[in-house]
Amino acid sequence: MSLHICILRLSSLGDIAHVLPVLHALLQTHPECRIDWIIDPRHQALIPDLPGLTLLTYDKRGGRAAISALRQQLASRYDVLLQLQTSLRANLLSLMIRADRRIGWDRSRQREGHRWCCNETIAEHAPQHQVQGFLAFARHLGCPVHEPHWPIRIAAADQAFATQMLPGEQALLGISPCSSHPLRNWHAAGYAAVAAHAIRSGMRVCLLGGPGDAEQRMGTAIEQQLNETMGQADRRALCNLIGRDSPTRMLALLQRCDVLLSPDSGPAHWASALGTPVIGLHAATWSRRSGPYHSLHLCVDRFEQAAQQFRHKTAAQLRWGSRIEVPGVMDLISVDAVITRLDQVREESEINLRSD
Repeated sequence: MSLHICILRLSSLGDIAHVLPVLHALLQTHPECRIDWIIDPRHQALIPDLPGLTLLTYDKRGGRAAISALRQQLASRYDVLLQLQTSLRANLLSLMIRADRRIGWDRSRQREGHRWCCNETIAEHAPQHQVQGFLAFARHLGCPVHEPHWPIRIAAADQAFATQMLPGEQALLGISPCSSHPLRNWHAAGYAAVAAHAIRSGMRVCLLGGPGDAEQRMGTAIEQQLNETMGQADRRALCNLIGRDSPTRMLALLQRCDVLLSPDSGPAHWASALGTPVIGLHAATWSRRSGPYHSLHLCVDRFEQAAQQFRHKTAAQLRWGSRIEVPGVMDLISVDAVITRLDQVREESEINLRSD
């Protein structure tokens, strides 16, 4: 079937990872279809060059000029619009996309006027992981897809960078400590304590993250905490690469890790897509909905406790997708619980460690 499809999903780094399996399913089932994906230009380097796929960039920081630029990129009409985003900005943006079929989320997941932007919705479903929620759009278009496949390609130059930064075969714990939502972040003391345990167990530790001030401060704080508890020889097992990577280098570094420790963040989802075990830290969000897809059993999840303490309800009584982003919520996660998960990963993965 030859379809011209427009996909609107332009938000977070993690959401970009969630859309890739939808692309793969559509192109596998309908190889002659053409897909235009409206995406934030900051993320476009992560998207592989797939046949039939065109990226239309929209920078939400660009105001009216960005809207005008996007309008010029759009086709005159599409067969299908997949409205994968429910924010008010995305809903308003979708109104300038002409499409015969406008497919959106089911009623229980609609918000901010989403219902008025669509003439079809995906099937109602019991609470499900966001990856499966996205795949429901592909199934709505006839794709017999059950489990996600991520068509990720890592360039040789990025692999070489990761090898240069992290040489050798010693087992590696990656820590990507910051989400774009600050109240989802754990504390530096906790990360440092887990890093110290990993190093004493024979692992190396690598800090990963972008160039932002918050990430730089977190990396420095973790290093300072570690310096106070470990000797000089052990401290050399820590490598701080925060601010030194790029989006594509990030993929290579995540792939090189034996395990990643992270709050609910984009790197956690990309690491899971690459097959790297992820210890996800969840209290502000529920791992059942937004945890690293292949590592849900490894998450340290205190969302139920957070719901009762901060919302006076059970997690099941909250609207699916609710966030509890309040000061102190991530303090519900203990260092011992995270260390237990790290030891579990090492046992399950049979990570070979140097002898002490």
